[in-house]
Amino acid sequence: MNPLNMAIVQFVKLLPKSVVHIFAKKYVAGDTLNDGVRVVKELNANGIVATMDILGESIKTRGEASETKEQYFELLEAIDKHKLDSNISIKPTALGLAIDADYCKELITEIIERAKSYNNFVRIDMEDSPFTQITIDIFKELRTKYDNVGIVLQSYLRRTLDDVVELNKIGTNYRLCKGIYIEPEKIAFKGRQEVRDNFLKSLEKMFDDGNYVGIATHDDYLIKESYRIIEEKKIPKNKYEFQMLYGVTEHLRDKINSDGHKIRIYVPYGEHWYAYSIRRLQENPQVAWYITKSIFSFK
Repeated sequence: MNPLNMAIVQFVKLLPKSVVHIFAKKYVAGDTLNDGVRVVKELNANGIVATMDILGESIKTRGEASETKEQYFELLEAIDKHKLDSNISIKPTALGLAIDADYCKELITEIIERAKSYNNFVRIDMEDSPFTQITIDIFKELRTKYDNVGIVLQSYLRRTLDDVVELNKIGTNYRLCKGIYIEPEKIAFKGRQEVRDNFLKSLEKMFDDGNYVGIATHDDYLIKESYRIIEEKKIPKNKYEFQMLYGVTEHLRDKINSDGHKIRIYVPYGEHWYAYSIRRLQENPQVAWYITKSIFSFK
């Protein structure tokens, strides 16, 4: 991020939450489960599927982690009740990974079990680098018992292609994305094209070994290249989907949908919307600039 964009994002962080909330609505379905259900119904009506996530991470007590698990139980029940075409995404730190890895694994197991009873699927999100290996370790253990669980890999990490080689051995269902956390150059590619190249190498390796891939990107270049790889390798439509964030590059979302490819939208909701929204602004500082201009009534 260039210095001007960094300054703009830092300025937005200083604004009252009530002001940021006005613009956060673009990226977050709302504060409640009902808000999430409403948005997914609208997406489904347009032939678009979803993955739903309850916002909140880095909880501090086992009690908070258990409460998050119960909220996911309610979400799974709502998906079933409303006949939504949606699976769920979970963040391990929201389920206590930072305080007790074994307890976190227990809670994730309970969520996967509950999802299986509804014939649903659980995506384990990937967070910043201190949690990469333990998240993969938990997934690998769970994958030996369950077929309704997948993981996320981030192409900006230098280790990702090696992780793909290992995870392909157990038949992994992936979400492949670039990654948005700020990491040291020692472990993460910094060049835009480097990240893109590693994304495409990882995608090809996933496909070559017969894995299902959620191609998660808003990058027009990566979408075009993914189309090319799918066509050249004759990848059947039941082996991949595209994935995007709610409220981001909707024109690309609609094009992928109209091109006949499955598209899944990540729909977050919940009271802990602020940290998520700030990450979205850091990823897309043009929106932060729009907020800044609006505050000062620039034309």
